[in-house]
Amino acid sequence: MRVICLQENLKSNLNIAQNIIGRNLTLPILNNLLLETENNRLKISATNLEMGINTWTMGKIEKKGSITCPAKILAGFINNLPNKKIELEVKNNNLMIKCENYKANLKGLPAEDFPIIPKIKEPILADIKIGVLKDGLSQVVGSAALSELRPEISGILFVFEKNNLKLVATDSFRLAEKTVFEINKKTDFNQLIVPQRTIQELIRILSEKEGELRIISDGSQVLFETEGVQLVSRLIDGKYPDYQQIIPKDFNLQATIEREQLLNVVRIAGIFSSKINDVKFSLQSGRLEVLSQDPDLGENKSQLEAKIKGKGLEISFNYRYLLDGLGNIATKEIFLGLNNESSAAIIRPVGDDSYLYVVMPIKTT
Repeated sequence: MRVICLQENLKSNLNIAQNIIGRNLTLPILNNLLLETENNRLKISATNLEMGINTWTMGKIEKKGSITCPAKILAGFINNLPNKKIELEVKNNNLMIKCENYKANLKGLPAEDFPIIPKIKEPILADIKIGVLKDGLSQVVGSAALSELRPEISGILFVFEKNNLKLVATDSFRLAEKTVFEINKKTDFNQLIVPQRTIQELIRILSEKEGELRIISDGSQVLFETEGVQLVSRLIDGKYPDYQQIIPKDFNLQATIEREQLLNVVRIAGIFSSKINDVKFSLQSGRLEVLSQDPDLGENKSQLEAKIKGKGLEISFNYRYLLDGLGNIATKEIFLGLNNESSAAIIRPVGDDSYLYVVMPIKTT
């Protein structure tokens, strides 16, 4: 193999691919990237057996071939080269790299030993604008369960409707739902549960891209594809909980509060919260009082104005969960809906029905 390409293009694609690679002592080849020529481009692939990434770099292909090389070393070397032409040449399972006055020789492993990244050839499920999907995923991904004791809630639920896509995540203590509008749905497929790690990786990839993303699935795996990049992942097999049942529709108390003020008050309260991260909300006519205390640290009490309808109420929350939900809202004001001190509360942006955040209270008695 002999390829000539620009450092800038190669660097970008190496960084996309190598991010999913950890340190694998059982299968050393999983620490490597696969470099191979394909259709007059250099294809770079990585896999951790849970997901795989393919990227393509434009360049001059002088000789076809392939090799696998240690990802961290290859990316680290290329990242520090000047933005000039780079020559890549394979000889006897070694990759020789030249760029102006810089040279390196990396020992590789045969491409034939690299695990196969599945190719999904099903019809396109949907086309979605990259920026809209990235923002939507960013608003829900942090609410998925970190533990895989219940695998179905360790992922993000995709619910495809006629012209909309609902993105849902929960860890059973809080839930986030975001509706993405104006998708181009092309098949009758309705639901996918995608692992949280895959979504985190997808968000990172989409941050560098524009245009549209294609979603393709065969029911057990999913392919996210945009210009020059493919991300393939297993899907989580299981039935997602009927989360709509826990979303309250009516409220005994409704409050409208300035988001920035509430965010700041909760942050301050978190400094004094106890080991269970609890802060107490006391809502009375025209006022929200936030109290936190720790026997070893002291206590904090803050007040802010709020438009409140309904009977007064005291309720405690995990302040970290509140910060996560408020941080995903951009409007000036938020709506807070409550029923009693032990029922789920709902937070949503005023004037934007596409996002809602449900959080369970902490029982402090």
